[in-house]
Amino acid sequence: MDVQLHRLLPLLLLLSWPFFRRGDHSAARDAADLHPIVILPGHSCSQLDARLTEEYEPAAPPSCGARKGKGWFRLWENRTALQDPALLPCYAEQLRLVYDPVAGDYRNVRGVDVRVVSFGTTGGFIPRCPSYRKLVEALEGVGYKDGGNLFGAPYDFRYGPAPRGQPAQHFAHFVSSLRLLVERASARNGNKPVILVSHSQGGINAMAFLDQSPLPWRRRYVKHFVMVSTGAGGIVTALRALASSVSHPPPPGDVLSLFGNTGRSFESTFLTLPSPKVFAHTPLVITRARNYSAYDIPELLAAAGFSDDEVARYRTRTLPGVLNFSAPIVPVTCINGVGVPTPELVYWDDIDAEPRVVYGDGDGNVNLASVLALDTVIGKYLGQDYYKSVLIPNATHTGILADDFARQRVVSEILQANTAVY
Repeated sequence: MDVQLHRLLPLLLLLSWPFFRRGDHSAARDAADLHPIVILPGHSCSQLDARLTEEYEPAAPPSCGARKGKGWFRLWENRTALQDPALLPCYAEQLRLVYDPVAGDYRNVRGVDVRVVSFGTTGGFIPRCPSYRKLVEALEGVGYKDGGNLFGAPYDFRYGPAPRGQPAQHFAHFVSSLRLLVERASARNGNKPVILVSHSQGGINAMAFLDQSPLPWRRRYVKHFVMVSTGAGGIVTALRALASSVSHPPPPGDVLSLFGNTGRSFESTFLTLPSPKVFAHTPLVITRARNYSAYDIPELLAAAGFSDDEVARYRTRTLPGVLNFSAPIVPVTCINGVGVPTPELVYWDDIDAEPRVVYGDGDGNVNLASVLALDTVIGKYLGQDYYKSVLIPNATHTGILADDFARQRVVSEILQANTAVY
């Protein structure tokens, strides 16, 4: 009985809020009526700067240390390095993450300091992902202003949240910075609580942020969470990328292989792999030797060339978080595209051949199964008064922000969150 009460306590605390009723959704009257917004962008949209200290000892050509002591430079996305084969090994090495088994946590390569560009503003991610510019312009059209009542929370997408009890120093810093940003946004706007708006992987970070923030703080500072283009169970596209990497390994010495290995070093690499909780034992990758379901991802990672240590980190560090994906104790609106061909099954006939893909429903990236799981994981927990799912036909993963019809619906839902009464 005590265990049941413990499980019900968060829901009872949520329900202690007065019921919210839908208000006038037509439009907010003016900027003074608007609740401030903080946008969390998707994977790789944030820009990163780096600087090299005297501790940096390049494993790549010695010339990679030429910037030692010369201040900050653009690391992601460094277009000069990407276009120059001579610079690409340096770029790949400096962007890589290292897992420290003693600390039980990820860190930068020694001697490489990295910072996120323009935290607190939307300018930190618009240059990398122009679709956000259209969203920001649409919000400005209804009274929002960057730095006034509209803010951005770009993050170092190489890192990710870890299960409770495991070290995650970088993500803990992100949580602290975002919490302070939310508080400042509220204070600057008449102490109104904030609306969090996320897209894609930004939703995973927002969920972890809310989970790690005390309930009284959430009740005080978060009015609503609008989560766009994020499912509850990962995506099959991530498995397609794994199969492709095995089918077409880069030639030895190819500088692109350095960048590929860099991507594999990121803590966030495993975050979007399909969840056994959603996809269960359904085959997702079919090969001549065997079939792989979401339960078989460790074996698939091993087949794709990940080391035993990397596979173990998926089991102990990523999988527990995936399986514990649960409702944040705040009102939530989930907005997703559907009706777009989306990879659903990967046929890996021959290790030397390009994988063949069977397509199902979704937004081109997030599978419909992952979208519908939101109703179970979040909707049934929060109830219809605190949860809303919006499906937009023919809206793609990024087009949901760029296409006029879909973007207008996203803005409309944000305005509804503004006028909702709790």
